[in-house]
Amino acid sequence: MTRDAPDLVLANARIVGGPDAPTDVTIRGGLVASIGRNDDAALERLDLEGRFLIPGLWDHHVHFSQWAKMRTRLDVTRGESAAQVAQLVAQRMAADVDHEATLVGFGFRDALWADLPTAQALDVVAPHRAVVLISGDLHSVWVNSAAQTRYGLVHHGLLREEEAFAVEGMLAEDSHDARHVLTMAAVHDAAARGVVGIIDYEMDDNVEVWAARMADGLDQLRVKAGFYKGMLGEMIERGMRTGQVIDGTGGLLSVGALKIISDGSLNTRTAYCHDSYPDTVNFGTNNVPPAELEGFMQEAADHGFEAAIHAIGDLANTLALDAFEATGARGSIEHAQLLTAEDIERFARLGVVASVQPEHAMDDRDVADALWPGRTERAFPLASLQDAGVRIALGSDAPVAPLDPWVAIAAAVERSRDGRDPWHPEQQLTRAAALAASTQFPAVAVGMPADLVACEESPLTASADVLRTMGVALTLVGGRVTWSSTRSDASP
Repeated sequence: MTRDAPDLVLANARIVGGPDAPTDVTIRGGLVASIGRNDDAALERLDLEGRFLIPGLWDHHVHFSQWAKMRTRLDVTRGESAAQVAQLVAQRMAADVDHEATLVGFGFRDALWADLPTAQALDVVAPHRAVVLISGDLHSVWVNSAAQTRYGLVHHGLLREEEAFAVEGMLAEDSHDARHVLTMAAVHDAAARGVVGIIDYEMDDNVEVWAARMADGLDQLRVKAGFYKGMLGEMIERGMRTGQVIDGTGGLLSVGALKIISDGSLNTRTAYCHDSYPDTVNFGTNNVPPAELEGFMQEAADHGFEAAIHAIGDLANTLALDAFEATGARGSIEHAQLLTAEDIERFARLGVVASVQPEHAMDDRDVADALWPGRTERAFPLASLQDAGVRIALGSDAPVAPLDPWVAIAAAVERSRDGRDPWHPEQQLTRAAALAASTQFPAVAVGMPADLVACEESPLTASADVLRTMGVALTLVGGRVTWSSTRSDASP
């Protein structure tokens, strides 16, 4: 159960988008009750000392359990070849005492490697221990022969899409206590970055998982729990619908959208495109045929569920928009990385949300230049979507990118990282647009839930470097302090 929110005054707050002069924000019953001077001595006061107050930040696309488990997994993101990644595995093998447990790593990106991620490359360094390495985009896994045997797999080496998802689902779970510790640490870190809510697309029964977590005392985060097509019938039988608040969670947990993965990813060369990948006849992978996609979306819409369709390649986006148009379903396209000009207009006309992850553009820019040559002017076309009147929602796809909205905001406004020149700067978002796409409310206003963040600089004027590492002084969910840089009681 959630704690009761105290009535309090946030004193001397500079409301972003409002008057420049500091003012007071009064919170009663978990809501913003008034904006303006309040000298009521009976109320608790938190002096923001002129810091900048914004609506709480949301990450609109995460895989939360995977993100929490990152702390225990081998980081192979710096490997620039199969040989280098195998060497990182060898180093971990030498350091580990327990060789019975599967060695799980995360973060390899093989699209531009000169060598291949084969089972043999891992067998040399781990001949008897199961090794499962998850790609940075979650759409492939690299497994050795011992892992093939342990998990009863048909293939070894590099497994893509459904085969990869199946392996990820089979990885041994930690104990309940260990999972709880990892979850609480990840939630604490999110609150420290100003996060008040997430949309979780973990491949699990997320309603049940988060209800259990909240029963265990987690109350620092709002969650919209997505689910996959294999659970659609069960969700209908349970009488659920998108937006339904789950009893016993203090209003923090609600049912999200039906998630369908219609194509693959760029790095895995399975994003479904109108044009083939260079030097091949490969157009990517259509995971769900159009008629089947429409069928799932129609059934979901008929029972009160929105749809969240994973589509990265431009053809996958075309087919997803066709399905939205044919069924009248409401919802979002997740990723929308490569779009035709015609489809950008259709997003707006159909009212489909573009749920995008700007940091992916920074991770994928070189791969996109290589695999989508001559098309990258319409890759991650954020400004074009904004100009067309499309509603944009920013996220991370954590663990693919960090669960940190400030990183997404910085990538959206600068389209640059690590000192490189901006990549297609004509597609940069304004700071105001990027901030709005990272919240559930356009501005701090009377009557809204007191999901608020006090930051050290104004996000409307801060440089991209400052945005990426923005200092957060205070985070509140429903008027409760979930993070404070000064108060020791902020994190239970």
